[in-house]
Amino acid sequence: MKTVLLIDDDLEVQQLIKTYLERESFGVYCTTRSTEGLEMIKAKKLDLVILDIFLPDGNGLEVCKEIRRTSKIPITLISAKGDESDKVLGLGLGADDFITKPFSINELVARVKAQIRRNEFIEDYTKENGKKSDSIVVGPLVINVESRSVFCRAEKIHLTAKEFDLLTFLAQNKDRVFSKDFLYESIWGYESSGDSRTVTVHIRKIREKIEKNPQEPKIIVNVWGIGYKFTVNGSL
Repeated sequence: MKTVLLIDDDLEVQQLIKTYLERESFGVYCTTRSTEGLEMIKAKKLDLVILDIFLPDGNGLEVCKEIRRTSKIPITLISAKGDESDKVLGLGLGADDFITKPFSINELVARVKAQIRRNEFIEDYTKENGKKSDSIVVGPLVINVESRSVFCRAEKIHLTAKEFDLLTFLAQNKDRVFSKDFLYESIWGYESSGDSRTVTVHIRKIREKIEKNPQEPKIIVNVWGIGYKFTVNGSL
């Protein structure tokens, strides 16, 4: 049984999500407080966290950041405020998805399923490819697939789970051009109109960590009108 932790102080929304997820044979833990949620993440085997941004004892974005310090579990942020800045910040802090209230409960359930499937695929892929080749070495980067670690110019780079997946995918397909929509569907595992900008956020974060000058990228470059490609270009 797959298990989900729901951290939301809106008890009506909490019960609705819980009911629908349990109908799909999920185990669901619920709490209204971030402190208890963080303790549950440490104590229980979970497959995904649904996290509200506004909580009575803290900001969900800070909770997301704290989760990412120790765990790569998929995180779906939910918010009653459709502020794009919150979405960009949340994704930049390591969230895997963002959905605004009021939302279709069926869509939320579908997204939860997709995130868990995608995470399982990545884990299986990592294990299989780790046996064949521990590392990808391209230019200044060394990507260890099995340990999910990255070094750039001999320095360890700390990436979120999705940043690692996106960088690895591009590095394994050096010099191939991919659209944002294709990368979004490949890494996040489902289609959602408008959310390909999630890729833009993650590319920006990766560039800040691996490029000498993120404003003039030499590793992950834009291909005008199409998308991005991983290349080795100029002084790195």
